[in-house]
Amino acid sequence: MSDAAFASRITELNDALPRAGAYVLYWMQNSQRTRCNHALEYAIGRANELRVPALVCFAVTPDYPDASERHYRFMIEGLADVAAGLKRRGVAFVVRFGDPPAVALDVGRDASLIVCDRGYLRHLRQWRFDVARTARCPVVEVETDLAVPVEAASSKREYAARTIRPRIHRRLAEHLVMPDQIDPDHLLDPVPAGVDVGDVDAVIGRVSADVYPGPVSRFFRGGESAAWSRFERFRDSALERYEEQRSEPASGVASGLSPYLHFGQISDLEIAIELGAHEFVAGLEQGKGRMSNQPGSVGMRTDSATLASSRDAFLEELLVRRGLAFNYVWYTPNYDRYEALPDWARGTLDDHRGDERPACYTQEQLEAARTHDEYWNAAMTEMKVTGSMQNYMRMYWGKKILEWSKSPEHGFETTLALNNRFFVDGRDPNSYANVGWIYGLHDRPWTERDVFGKVRYMNAKGLERKFDMAAYRLKVDELTRRE
Repeated sequence: MSDAAFASRITELNDALPRAGAYVLYWMQNSQRTRCNHALEYAIGRANELRVPALVCFAVTPDYPDASERHYRFMIEGLADVAAGLKRRGVAFVVRFGDPPAVALDVGRDASLIVCDRGYLRHLRQWRFDVARTARCPVVEVETDLAVPVEAASSKREYAARTIRPRIHRRLAEHLVMPDQIDPDHLLDPVPAGVDVGDVDAVIGRVSADVYPGPVSRFFRGGESAAWSRFERFRDSALERYEEQRSEPASGVASGLSPYLHFGQISDLEIAIELGAHEFVAGLEQGKGRMSNQPGSVGMRTDSATLASSRDAFLEELLVRRGLAFNYVWYTPNYDRYEALPDWARGTLDDHRGDERPACYTQEQLEAARTHDEYWNAAMTEMKVTGSMQNYMRMYWGKKILEWSKSPEHGFETTLALNNRFFVDGRDPNSYANVGWIYGLHDRPWTERDVFGKVRYMNAKGLERKFDMAAYRLKVDELTRRE
């Protein structure tokens, strides 16, 4: 617990004096897992030092912004896994409905110390500020959702992947350390009253969420066990093809881990270590700029140059691109606003706001997948049915909304609204960065053209030139028939 990498994850949120209490509380919110959870291990370790039990609590917000039954069911399925995992470790777990700061303060009334994980979005940061300001005991935040914490990587908003990449690479080796799993020395008895998350349907019945869009458990079941099963399938059957086929809409080589990362049900640090990130660092240190092919990678063969190259490509997405998204929301207070886009992008889109659009669709028409573009309709259908979308199509999908909107501001709002409503991983730092990218964020000026100005353009002919779009449409049609 004393190493420098772990210390860089810890932030004291107030200067309250230590006090005697009945337990150390870990207010779990973003990091909904028991494996590779620095905040959990820190709380148990501090509880053992203070000779008191550890208690974990979670607050279910009945009316979370933009959340539907789709999101709640995935989360509650995950919390059921958390409850089972904590029970095996002898750690008490309490789930309650209510405003998260209020729940944390209520459950923490008798705590010696409140530990929380880090939240990156604006309201999540405010929740932690409210608890720290009001609590009568110390409040400590422990970052556990990024292999390299945002502030360890950079002290400012980065312009693009090329600017943050070397910063993350420089700090990666020291942070590739799993937290020790600590056994609690004391058990809490009695445990405060809470909700039984084992009865997922009963919990869902108590939230004020739209039934539409419905759950996607057939495609994405929530929880740590489901996350690791999905990772292992990806590692063993698709990773070697990842670099070559990841952009192909019908290939099916995507990891599908984004929803689990969004809800904190799996750790990017543990994924990276399992995929041989230590060898990746060794390759960087040797000046190769890529992972070495030396044997001994944890849990993986290393006899294939193709496999090593694909691991490099996947780690780029997991560590650098994801790290860039978190950097964006952390250092950009209005990350969800059109005004946060780069000056050059807003300027060129403004220059072309009067251009004639090839079509203009309402949000309702887009939701219904009723446009003239069969590929876009297929992508929207995939999103509605599965809660996900192949990544290249996700970019194309957003670019067309920009092209078909009456103004760039309206397009931005529509893109974000659909993203957050239908994707299981909506309302995530990646969501805000990805939507921003559609409109020029983390990109550069391109050839000027109508509507887009100098913002990057995509069209259907490009899809047809690069990919087997008939296969993609057949794939989506099959998903729809099975629904």
